[in-house]
Amino acid sequence: MPERPSLPLFTAPAPRRRWLVVAGLSVAVLVGGAAGPAVAGDRPGGGHHGGWPHPGRDASTTVEPFGTAPDGTPVERWTLANGDMTVRVLTWGGVIQTLEVPDRRGNVENVVLGFPDLAGYVSDDDPYFGSLIGRYGNRIAGGSFTLDGTTYQLPQNDGPNTLHGGPQGFDDQVWTATPVGDQDVAALRLELVSPAGDQGFPGTLTTAVTYSLDDRERLSVHYEATTDAPTVVNLTQHTYWNLSGEGSGTIYDHQLRIDASAYTPVDETLIPTGEIAPVEGTPFDFRRPTAIGERIRESDQQLLYGQGYDHNWVLDREDDGARPGSDAEDALEEAAQLRDPESGRRLTISTTEPGLQFYSGNFLDGTLVGTSGRTYRQGDGLALETQHFPDSPNQPQFPSTVLRPGEVYDSTTVFELDD
Repeated sequence: MPERPSLPLFTAPAPRRRWLVVAGLSVAVLVGGAAGPAVAGDRPGGGHHGGWPHPGRDASTTVEPFGTAPDGTPVERWTLANGDMTVRVLTWGGVIQTLEVPDRRGNVENVVLGFPDLAGYVSDDDPYFGSLIGRYGNRIAGGSFTLDGTTYQLPQNDGPNTLHGGPQGFDDQVWTATPVGDQDVAALRLELVSPAGDQGFPGTLTTAVTYSLDDRERLSVHYEATTDAPTVVNLTQHTYWNLSGEGSGTIYDHQLRIDASAYTPVDETLIPTGEIAPVEGTPFDFRRPTAIGERIRESDQQLLYGQGYDHNWVLDREDDGARPGSDAEDALEEAAQLRDPESGRRLTISTTEPGLQFYSGNFLDGTLVGTSGRTYRQGDGLALETQHFPDSPNQPQFPSTVLRPGEVYDSTTVFELDD
């Protein structure tokens, strides 16, 4: 492992907090106008719709059985439908199994990777398709960290490191689901209690994640969590996107823009070195829309470490990201945009988080069969995970991920699709 530099080559953002004090807490979920379920061909002539609402259609939320978890717990599949968009969510891991949306010709296709049945998701071979990730998204070096003078040892499930909260993280649990939408918004609230010591983390963590689908083809993911003892938290969503359609081939022709002037380089085990490096002049400069495949084969050492892109970008945010008049909750700001030239589909991501992990599907190897019955090979999907930075518990120069009793972890990411 290379020695970590004592000083960054690029000015790092000042650590900032993003917790809400419990007293007087009021949380609003993003909502939109009325709409109805997506139906193939329901837009005669196709054409650009730009996320505009379809008045007179109601949102809908339905549920059906989806098998049984290894411990015997029933798993449900919930369908959220609104306007031209339909999303299917599993109570196993909070998985987004499918997301169907039209292209510019009106053809409705699923644009996320996943498995056709529960067996794929409970398998150890599942690469976190569509999962909610916790307690700590991304990697923690050496599977350990020190908090308030106490060192905590976590299971090491990614070489010497802990990845995505450990081998039995939030992606490997059955969540409790409650529909919370109305005629304008299809919404589902998922809840999970992680006991103290779960995967080695301190404190009992009570988590709620709300998926909200409005009629402008915006899927909002709102995370909340509280703890009864100091701990670290970094929640994210691990959907793999292919805007050409799931199982249709690689995403290398997709045009990606990331609003970030810097990224966090990694060592050979994909742990940040501590440096905040400028993207200018590197294959990591996506400040202008760039085809993903344009530079992915360059002999840059960082690309060699990840066998492609698997890095955290430091998002360019106005000032420190805090909302006016608040020193707690961050503003929702646009972070990235992905576009498929062939279908015309465009994904815009806005978030309250300071970082974005772009993973280009480097380890998909043709052994997994997806919802379409086709196999997934390298580059057949990509993940864009909003987050705090990897290994933050061991890197105090990064924005803090510490959560204490009396605080509320509060984070929102919005995925907006149009053509």
